Amino acid sequence: MSKASTMQKPSMEPRFAGITFFATSHVGDVCGTNGLPLTPNSITIYGRSQILRTFSHPNLCAYLDIIRGKHERTMIVLEYYALSLSSAQCSISEQGIVKLCQQTLQALAYINTFGVVHRCLAPDNILFDSKGNVKLFNYGLYYMTGQGGDVSFPIGNPRYTAPEVFLVDSQTVSGPKVDVWSLGIILAELALGVGQLWPELKLAQLMRKVLSLIHCNSDTSVLSRIAREHSCWTKYESLPKSLVALINSCLQLKPSDRPTPEELLKHPAFLEHDIANLEIHPFERVEGVRGKEHALSSLPLQELFYLWRLAGGDVQAELKKQGLIRTMPTILSVPRLVLLEGNILGKRRDQTSLLDLKIIPLSLDTLALRLSNVPVSAYYPLIETRSEIIQDDDECDAANLPLIIRERDTEYQFRRIVLFRRLLEGYPYTRSAIIREARRDIPPLYRGAVWAALLEVEGDIDAHFIETDKETPTHTDRQIEVDIPRCHQYDELLSSREGHRKFKRVLKAWVETNPQYVYWQGLDSLCAPFIYLNFNNEAKAFACLSAFIPKYLHRFFLKDNSAVIREYLAKFTHIIAFHDPDLSNHLQEIGFIPDLFAIPWFLTMFSHVFPLPKILHLWDQLLLGDASFPLYVGLAILQQHRDALLSSGFNECILLFSDLPEVDIERCLSDSVSLYCCTPRSTTYRQHERVVVKTPSQKNRPHHPDLEMSAQTVAELQAESCPRISGADLLDLLDAVKFPRPKVLVIDVRGPELYNIGSAPGSINIPHTRFDWTAEIPQLPSCPEANTLLQNRGKILVVAGQGDSPQAAQVAQVLLRSGLPRVCILHRGIDVLQLGNLLTKPSST
Repeated sequence: MSKASTMQKPSMEPRFAGITFFATSHVGDVCGTNGLPLTPNSITIYGRSQILRTFSHPNLCAYLDIIRGKHERTMIVLEYYALSLSSAQCSISEQGIVKLCQQTLQALAYINTFGVVHRCLAPDNILFDSKGNVKLFNYGLYYMTGQGGDVSFPIGNPRYTAPEVFLVDSQTVSGPKVDVWSLGIILAELALGVGQLWPELKLAQLMRKVLSLIHCNSDTSVLSRIAREHSCWTKYESLPKSLVALINSCLQLKPSDRPTPEELLKHPAFLEHDIANLEIHPFERVEGVRGKEHALSSLPLQELFYLWRLAGGDVQAELKKQGLIRTMPTILSVPRLVLLEGNILGKRRDQTSLLDLKIIPLSLDTLALRLSNVPVSAYYPLIETRSEIIQDDDECDAANLPLIIRERDTEYQFRRIVLFRRLLEGYPYTRSAIIREARRDIPPLYRGAVWAALLEVEGDIDAHFIETDKETPTHTDRQIEVDIPRCHQYDELLSSREGHRKFKRVLKAWVETNPQYVYWQGLDSLCAPFIYLNFNNEAKAFACLSAFIPKYLHRFFLKDNSAVIREYLAKFTHIIAFHDPDLSNHLQEIGFIPDLFAIPWFLTMFSHVFPLPKILHLWDQLLLGDASFPLYVGLAILQQHRDALLSSGFNECILLFSDLPEVDIERCLSDSVSLYCCTPRSTTYRQHERVVVKTPSQKNRPHHPDLEMSAQTVAELQAESCPRISGADLLDLLDAVKFPRPKVLVIDVRGPELYNIGSAPGSINIPHTRFDWTAEIPQLPSCPEANTLLQNRGKILVVAGQGDSPQAAQVAQVLLRSGLPRVCILHRGIDVLQLGNLLTKPSST
């Protein structure tokens, strides 16, 4: 056998595990007060449980995912360690018990700050990492199920449940002191060395035994009674008094006498020993005996789980393979009798709907194999410098494939998430690098953080959000409450009660901080992507929304926004004419103007056109552009349905856009970017857009004010069929150094006398007087200059007249009707070029 074959490969231990349970179903088809069906309990659990994914504490197993399955099934994925307190085949020293108690209390005190109570605390749910530190497991079941109200099974192990839980109504909410009792029972087992209390008792007997403890009097503590019942009195008497006092504090019968985890952490028992240097023997380094740790173990758990799913990991399939998910023949689930009220009689109880506490570790072998060829250098990409030692030229094979494939390729996404994590850790100093990489694509795992960086969200956003009034009733509350459940049923997370609550809070905060605006329908749709990506961070969702609207929808939410929207639609009409004259002519001929179909597009940034996953891809590009980018998205959508539109009349177009066919989002994005990049910026100038501070490079290139665009009224915009271009943009296009091959042709419509005095370089002269304006539809005159014009089809055609006379607009309209693309009008006429010293005398030829 060769030496290579005998070498041990790095092992990849399971790092997370899955559990599952069923929520209760609503009886019958019951609707809520808003007329909509009641939200399934599994969706309520799904929304409520998201907060658990934000918990981060050294003594807690992290929640990685909550998955909603069929028939009210919920699957949970948590951080996992193989060794639990119940599986440990050894005794723990008294000092180790104290440290175990302290670490458990620290974890419980942490979750209590979020209003979460464990209620399932038992040896099975106390795990240990490789260093022997406590890791509490399954601490969110009671919270996510609405204190047990959304499930049909009791929560908690009766052996470790506090007596008051059995004595009160099932709807009474348990507090933190319930967990302290459970911890006391666990500590009693460890201190007395009995393994498990009352092991021979059945469930009913066990509950009676726990309740019998309430008869202990002041002379007999619960711990001493347990010691006598288990013949451990000698062991009990040998225990340190501080440890006995600690356990007795946990096992106080009256909840009012029992401390909370935070209070118990101040117990003198923790001051007698150097807890930090104690070890809970012999749990340390249990997992380290298997050899060298795999490189993937250096990744954060969220990244590891994300990649595991990309590599083919399926939580439901794994649970089914291990027997945790079992199916029953359909015929056996049919009830014998269903009453009119919806009650079911004679249905066999499905054992699969009960709680199964089995934990299924999820193997990482497939992921490790999938990434086995990735070099170690890929785990540590250089973001500011280059090195001869660490090379990054070995690009993934999927790098040039379509976006939808890149997002599903494990190796490619591995490289991208590692890179973006490094860049985001350096934000805001790495913002330029984030923009550069985002132009390529944005990994879905870090999309929320990248969007915040692109929108320049900085500062103490949490404090600002906390200070904003989100509770005081306002006149907009009713409309918000109606819009949210009606418009966001497409996504399980957003349709949950917690999702609705977050929607309302963020929208109310925005209305409160923008008194100059009002709530318009559609604002909730703009809010949806930000809440979806920042579900557990309302402050960031609010900050992103607050940065997004001024940049892309400046003044759109004024009480009277008609002038703003009409100007935007007029610019959209101009962009259609600029890029697709045939489509523009047809739409104008049948009267199918953008006012009839495009207002919801721009008011919601296409949230009512695309499903949420596609909106995320669209907004990736939107956030990299400026306020004019949505115009090109709208044009790309039209061009995808160009054939249908050109062959349809007004009524057919209305029907087409009432149920818009499927749009190829990747093609739409590609076309939008291409259109955006080849269009002069000034052609989309709007007086109502936000004034953008010029970059240093722009400040170093000052232009005369007359070379820049100035405001036009909506009536003036609607009277012209083609967009206007500024003198500054034309000067750039005429720069022979920047563009050796001319990209623009100027059509001078002044008379020959003025043209010969001074004209733009390379321009042609087709005087306005050569056109037959008496004709019903004026045509391009027959002349050598017209032939030159047709030969330059594809260049930007700038029609220039004397000042702002209507002659240039009239000629531009003739060119548009002739099917010539990229026609625009020079703003302020040919004389502005004199400011740039560009007017020359035309050659005699």
